[in-house]
Amino acid sequence: MTMAPVYLVDDDEGVRSALSLLLGTYGIRIETFGDPTVFLARAPKLKPGVLMLDLRMPAITGLQLYEKLGAIGCDWPTIICTGHGDVHACRRAFKAGVVDFLTKPIDEQVLIEALQQASGALDARAERAEAAQLVAQLTEREREVLDMVGRGWSTKEIAEALQLSPRTVDTHRANIAQKLGTTSVAEFARLSLIGQAP
Repeated sequence: MTMAPVYLVDDDEGVRSALSLLLGTYGIRIETFGDPTVFLARAPKLKPGVLMLDLRMPAITGLQLYEKLGAIGCDWPTIICTGHGDVHACRRAFKAGVVDFLTKPIDEQVLIEALQQASGALDARAERAEAAQLVAQLTEREREVLDMVGRGWSTKEIAEALQLSPRTVDTHRANIAQKLGTTSVAEFARLSLIGQAP
């Protein structure tokens, strides 16, 4: 599995060095930041990745940083790390949408699994966005036809349901295939489902 880049924001230089070394041995690209405000300013220019945020930092907490990033549209999968984990902070983190909450010292295997899961979530999000973009090119009628094709309806069944001629349905299908870049019914179904997902 190709891992997304990891962005670690932690005011502890020792933690940044140790995690950089560890993730480097796995071939995971990591960029570290000691100052959350510096990361906040840089984030919009960075390639989407997985965030690892320390919960307790002097200027701004990890959760506050997470919320500020969300406000500027940087809603990447986030793991909160802390040496002072408590149930309230953990609950608040999950409620805010973080994918994991790890306590320091972080177990190597647990960390790698959490990063793989977060990276997978990022891939799925990118796939949904791409599918939604493709489906958005379709007219309302083409979306109806796509949905029916995706459900396994034949041209004749679609024509009857929409009170169109089979030839018109075939024209719509050809237009859909051109816009989506595929003639596969299975791919139609997949794109229809992913494109409609929230």
